[in-house]
Amino acid sequence: MKKIELLMDKHGLDLALTRITHQVLERNRDFSTFGVVGMQTRGVFLAQRITKRINEIENCTLESGILDTTLYRDDYKMAFRQPHVKVTSIPFDINGMNILLVDDVLYTGRTVRAALDALMDFGRPKTIQLAVLIDRGNHELPIRADYVGKKITTLSNQVVSLKVTEKDDEDSLWLMELEKGE
Repeated sequence: MKKIELLMDKHGLDLALTRITHQVLERNRDFSTFGVVGMQTRGVFLAQRITKRINEIENCTLESGILDTTLYRDDYKMAFRQPHVKVTSIPFDINGMNILLVDDVLYTGRTVRAALDALMDFGRPKTIQLAVLIDRGNHELPIRADYVGKKITTLSNQVVSLKVTEKDDEDSLWLMELEKGE
């Protein structure tokens, strides 16, 4: 893959997460029945950052959860390799809660569909809202985000790649192009 365009630098990423956080605060007033769950991998770090901001602004003590959707995806059995399952850890009861599901990129909608199925195995939330850093269009399922940092339209040979300090030692969001044969 080759980098073709920087979509967000550290400052842009911070602004987008701050805007998403304020939109979440405007829509949700009771944080005693609110939970944040980040989707593996980089959605986890975004969820932690949003949770920290909510806690600072609302003076509360929300914890964020971690959700892996690997075994819930409709395409994992199609790949002829062993799936790499990651950690799922939701430190609160989701029954009756208003859940904010956080991911880095919304593309086809299939990962979000898998996340909804996975969440239902943990209980029955009152509502599920979706926050994504970037919506790249080209949805295959009727799924849309409630909160979006940035919307772009991409081609099928393009990928959006988020780097976060916690995992990659930098904060940036890139539009990448697949090389032939990748």
